[in-house]
Amino acid sequence: VQLQASGGGLVQAGGSLRLSCAASRRIFSNNGMGWFRQAPGKEREFVASISYNSVVTSYADSVKGRFTISRDNAKNTVYLQMNSLKPEDAANYYCAASRTSYARSDGSNYAYWGQGTQVTVSS
Repeated sequence: VQLQASGGGLVQAGGSLRLSCAASRRIFSNNGMGWFRQAPGKEREFVASISYNSVVTSYADSVKGRFTISRDNAKNTVYLQMNSLKPEDAANYYCAASRTSYARSDGSNYAYWGQGTQVTVSS
């Protein structure tokens, strides 16, 4: 397994979760990383991305100010801290490794995808 996401679960609205994604060194060290999500019946959507050196981050408008993406290159792990969760944040969350050192919102820019971790938010 090259990307392994974890940390999902059930949380009440207003609560927090931190997702983690462990990657193999080969596809992590020089690659941008991203988080996407997909809710039942909806298309996959971009959530957040981070460059290989953590200098550049990007967020979907719907999560700005509530979610924070970060990475620990020594651990080959990318994180998504999710605060002030809303019922509309409920989805299966996927981490992905970009084809380049920087990451974009377009999923076609990503070469590797994890299996997803489920986030459920109760109102």
